[in-house]
Amino acid sequence: MDKGFRRSMPLTVAFQGEPGAYSELAALEHFGTQVETLPCHSFEQVFASVTQGTAERGLIPIENSLAGSIHRNYDLLLRNQLNIVGEHHLRVSHCLLALPGVKLEQIRQVHSHPQALAQCEASLARLGVEAVAEADTAGSARLIRQQGARSAGALASRRAAQVYQLEVLAENMEDNPANFTRFLALSREPQPAGESPSGNYKTSLVFSLRNQPGALFKALSVFALRDIDLTKIESRPIPGQPWEYMFYVDFAGHAEAPVCQRALNNLREYATFLRILGSYIRHFQNGALPKDSPKN
Repeated sequence: MDKGFRRSMPLTVAFQGEPGAYSELAALEHFGTQVETLPCHSFEQVFASVTQGTAERGLIPIENSLAGSIHRNYDLLLRNQLNIVGEHHLRVSHCLLALPGVKLEQIRQVHSHPQALAQCEASLARLGVEAVAEADTAGSARLIRQQGARSAGALASRRAAQVYQLEVLAENMEDNPANFTRFLALSREPQPAGESPSGNYKTSLVFSLRNQPGALFKALSVFALRDIDLTKIESRPIPGQPWEYMFYVDFAGHAEAPVCQRALNNLREYATFLRILGSYIRHFQNGALPKDSPKN
């Protein structure tokens, strides 16, 4: 897409979930509030929307600081030919939502995604309410609005309250405040390195190895010997090949940086398959992060 088109039309970002979902909130934080968001029923539909051009970008969750990795999206990264062009860390803060005028003491049931209910277990126990599992957080907020249930609440984002015209009865319902979800921004085209591949970049790749002693040690040593920081490693089974695995690795640096190029060339000597999923600017928790280039 050329720059003139970007200026004349807002960027469309696909996400999984309903309007008001945490994924939509992450998209608006990462790309800016001027973008158009495209709700998708499934992660597969997010990938398809970007691949087919319905959306210029996709945003998918890849791991949560409490619940761990989202394995389905690792598999979809391998199955599709999209590029990772950014990451975003969203602080997940669950709010208790209800219809306008409803008081906290009127709430008897709280609806939400099972993971959100589990993350707020102690808070809900103190309220003495019944937890009711639903498909997702934003959908729970929509359900409360549609049913007009004045004895029911929903655990969802503050944005969901705005979308479905609900009131926030309580904030920060989660038992553990260190609740972050890491999202990946997807594009058909890779993120350019700019004038120099130096800087605060991260690279994601996937590779497979021969099943022999020391194979993984040798593969990872190509980074250790060059003082390249590995920020994440994940293994996923290879369909149709029992007990053989794909290894997903994130490391600090751009794939085009000379030291990283040497490490990747060394890795190719051991790998039976290797694909770079993308190099992109890192998101740091201190908030001083550059955004994905489409926002500029």
